[in-house]
Amino acid sequence: MIRLEGISKSFAGKDGPVPALDGIDLSVARGEIFGIIGSSGAGKSTLVRLINLLERPTGGEVFVAGERVTDAKGERLRELRRSIGMVFQHFNLLSARTVAGNVAYPLELTGRYGKAEIAARVAALLARVGLSEHAHKYPRQLSGGQKQRVGIARALACEPQVLLCDEATSALDPQTTGAVLDLLRQINRDLGVTIVLITHEMDVIRRTCDRVAVLDRGRVVEEGPVTEVFLHPRHAATLRLVREAEPDGGWLDAAAAADLGGRTVRLTFTGPAAHKPILGRIARENAVDYGILAGRVGHIREAPYAQFIVSLAGRDVAGAIAGLRASGVDVELQGGDIPASPARIEERPRHVV
Repeated sequence: MIRLEGISKSFAGKDGPVPALDGIDLSVARGEIFGIIGSSGAGKSTLVRLINLLERPTGGEVFVAGERVTDAKGERLRELRRSIGMVFQHFNLLSARTVAGNVAYPLELTGRYGKAEIAARVAALLARVGLSEHAHKYPRQLSGGQKQRVGIARALACEPQVLLCDEATSALDPQTTGAVLDLLRQINRDLGVTIVLITHEMDVIRRTCDRVAVLDRGRVVEEGPVTEVFLHPRHAATLRLVREAEPDGGWLDAAAAADLGGRTVRLTFTGPAAHKPILGRIARENAVDYGILAGRVGHIREAPYAQFIVSLAGRDVAGAIAGLRASGVDVELQGGDIPASPARIEERPRHVV
């Protein structure tokens, strides 16, 4: 649906061009929710604004729905932007217009619809986002979550193929964030709209996206399915984001590991395995004792997962490790390679298709 090839972007600075993006190659499949995550200043917002050409790339090509759009102008550019809705961090609602008026505005701008058609479309969109009873209120009368729902309805007004969400939940409290993310997933499921979600919060990615790209200093340093990237981060930037989402992060300090006896492993259970007593059974079968040193349990979208760092000691540790792997558990031998800090994680990008 979206393809970026060799994208670079620089801005004019006091001492010459300042690079914001460098050599970005990304593909977003039709109908998926694709996350782009990175810390402040990584280039996320610049990247998403290149998709609908609110910013023009300094180099490289932008393709949407198989068509090269890098140089689109005039009516072609207007058509492109109508096919790509955008949801903003701070809502960007028109304060002098009602909720219904805000949603109607992009339809009015096209000049293609009559009043009755616009009214029907607005009513359907407000029903979809759960705001039918607020149609005649003004933005100042709404909560933050309600304002963002208006923003989503407005972005859907022209029936776009793509929805760009630029830090769409950053201004919201955790409970409201969850409700907005549920709405985006429902829209993706019901309408088949491709969603590109920009955020600096790993938890938003974990709960919502199919795949994710990690951006650091203007480059994609890691990319793949959310389960893989979240549970097995390969780059320092990714590990920092995981740790911010979960302070203990399921990681063990190397200093603590040095004092442990036995074999230290990281076990990752996904799907049905996350709810089965596999570790206890394997330990009994191989006469192995285990101690759980760190861990986390949760869901990535609807899929359950559990990840533990465990010390194994006893009669047949090698047999226990083989048994865990045969039972569908991902086993990583930690030894001297236990990540103690982001600096210990490899700096090479990892791409998983």
